[in-house]
Amino acid sequence: MNAPADLHDRPIGDLIRDARNLSAAEVEQVLSYQREHGVRFGEAAIRLGLASPEDVLNALAQQFHYPLANAERRVASPELVTLSQPFSVQAEAIRAVRSQVTMRLDKADVARPAIAVISPASGDGKTYFAANLAVSLAQLGGRTLIVDADLRGPRQHEVFKVSNSAGLSSLLSGRSENQVIQPVEGVPGLFVLPCGPIPPNPLELIERPAFGLLVRELTSKFDHVVIDTAAASLGSDGCVVAAKCGAALVLTRKHENRVVALQDLVASLSGASVQLLGAVVNEH
Repeated sequence: MNAPADLHDRPIGDLIRDARNLSAAEVEQVLSYQREHGVRFGEAAIRLGLASPEDVLNALAQQFHYPLANAERRVASPELVTLSQPFSVQAEAIRAVRSQVTMRLDKADVARPAIAVISPASGDGKTYFAANLAVSLAQLGGRTLIVDADLRGPRQHEVFKVSNSAGLSSLLSGRSENQVIQPVEGVPGLFVLPCGPIPPNPLELIERPAFGLLVRELTSKFDHVVIDTAAASLGSDGCVVAAKCGAALVLTRKHENRVVALQDLVASLSGASVQLLGAVVNEH
């Protein structure tokens, strides 16, 4: 007796039919339109008003093991474009960065470092970019962790809708006894380590040996670790984090940051053993 077909092996037409409870006559109507106009089943169903674009996206997500935000998540976390708008220009740009990052880090003889996302100023879109980069890495499979090391103005807990009662600051100050790494609902393999309470001494906490030890422990337990940081205009936290991670992505905002600020940020990394993976220009 043959085992039932895996959900991901089912044709998209079957998935849409079941999701919309289409009758045999409606399915035949879609197939007839598909043959006549030379379009895909999903497109034909949408044109006939028998399915919505969301139905087609959900079916594709099931077929290709691709996490997709539900309607509630899209409303709650609009910044996560890689989940809510997977075929948008922004999501495609982030996937392109992901490809460059993985190609530069995937060396068999070298342990993969954590990636610090740094930027010259507040408002550059660093939190947005780091969050979506983490989601895109998780969509490759394996375990991915996003760490909020912006101990001055943390936002990752807001983006991912997780508790911020304890987090990185709690670990570094020795004040946490509970599990502070939280899974992201709807994205298998993605976890968040939020900032926790904002400390009065953020730079001192980052500079302590405990942070470097924590980074090494996290990179041994996760396939990818992405670390959000405070803007360089607020202090040297980002550069310290990058030095302890071993790799950094520089983010700058188009028409907002001066070239000299970007040059100064990159120059501040020159004395540390940091692999500069590249620079990303945020146009939004």
